[in-house]
Amino acid sequence: MQLTTLAVLAAALVPALAYPITGDDVNCRSGPGTNYAVKKTYKKGTDVKVTCQTEGTNINGNSIWDKTSDGCYVSDYYVKTGSNGYVTTKCGSSGGGSGGSCSPPKSNQATVDLIAEFEGFRANVYTDATGHPTVGYGHLCSNSKCSDVKYPIPLSSANGKKLLADDMKRFEKCISQMVKATVNLNQYGALVSWSFNMGCGAAQSSTLVKRLNNGENVNKVLSEELPKWVHGNGKVLPGLVRRRNAEIALAKKATDDKALPVKC
Repeated sequence: MQLTTLAVLAAALVPALAYPITGDDVNCRSGPGTNYAVKKTYKKGTDVKVTCQTEGTNINGNSIWDKTSDGCYVSDYYVKTGSNGYVTTKCGSSGGGSGGSCSPPKSNQATVDLIAEFEGFRANVYTDATGHPTVGYGHLCSNSKCSDVKYPIPLSSANGKKLLADDMKRFEKCISQMVKATVNLNQYGALVSWSFNMGCGAAQSSTLVKRLNNGENVNKVLSEELPKWVHGNGKVLPGLVRRRNAEIALAKKATDDKALPVKC
């Protein structure tokens, strides 16, 4: 028993192992997904130290993302760990990483309907208004062939909805983690739709989130800040204007269903 205890303690003291990057110019992002902001780029062959791992955007059948010692996340698909599974602790669990164990609230049907309406469904890959390869209900792909999508393309309507549900979980999580204000389920839905559309990285660094976390009135902040997010390639896009107005209308719809902050 004593030897076993010593072995466990010794394993806990071992520094993060370094693994080589297998792809060319691999992006390391602020969160575990292709919609997070790029923090740095690794050259092929660079050794990165993995501090923890978590679930994120599925890249060629691998949904694990590695948090590196640089404090950013890279798809495990591009890291030669010798395994398609976990090789270290999960982020947020005992042993390192960041994040919590609380599950984010699930978006209500009004939020799902809003996102589906404005994204629209496309079975085949297309280029959206801002120049990004997209498929299904607004799924932003990691490359022009959307090889990160685990469902066959052209997508069926059923698989398109599954992909939408998969994508929404990521944005529900990031909104739950970054917003400390008290918001109801409709206000939460407006925030999830906005971040789904603009990206979690952009949301995290926004004045909107800062104002919410400073304790300002939620609907006042949303009414003033959401209309600023209507540009694509430097131009005002009518579709984004309509979407922001719909998000504001959803946020103002009264409900007793609370969403944030998350209670564990």
